[in-house]
Amino acid sequence: MKIRDRKAAQRRAGIMARRGLPQAERAAANAAICARLLAMPCFQKAENLLLYAAFGGEVDLAVLAEQAARLGKTVAYPVCGENFTLTAAVPGPDGWEMGAYGIRTPVLERAALIRPEALDLVLVPCTAFDADCFRVGMGKGYYDRYLPRCTKAAKIGIALEVQRVAHAAVDEHDQRLDAFVTERGLYTWIR
Repeated sequence: MKIRDRKAAQRRAGIMARRGLPQAERAAANAAICARLLAMPCFQKAENLLLYAAFGGEVDLAVLAEQAARLGKTVAYPVCGENFTLTAAVPGPDGWEMGAYGIRTPVLERAALIRPEALDLVLVPCTAFDADCFRVGMGKGYYDRYLPRCTKAAKIGIALEVQRVAHAAVDEHDQRLDAFVTERGLYTWIR
């Protein structure tokens, strides 16, 4: 099977698995993941964070975002642009819209932008992941193009255990993350 086909199969299975979780189990998983992230030194030290607005059954980080704001951290969200570019934007008051993929996103004209090299922590969603910290995204490569520019940031994948696969289907441009956080624990590839 070609890598493209393996990615598509893992993407479909991961999306179905995360959407299939009962609401109570999803809420408990979201709470556990947010609590785990709040306790991590990389979160505690970070001043500038890139989170994401949950979409399609992704782990919801709203509680983490609220706590980060209370702690005085700057919280940015991705804005997908032309040529599969990604911009980190801090939404202003009344500064949200539905983006190109139906994902809640900051309005660039009413947002402060953060350069990738100024980020301390980037939390990355996925459709599937493995214990070696590789991920399968939605297939457009936004994060894979953006992450190499985040030179100071810890890059942490966020997923539910039901999305874990034995080996993520990856190719040469797919970026390995520093770690993955799930409701059951922490995966790191540096052993």
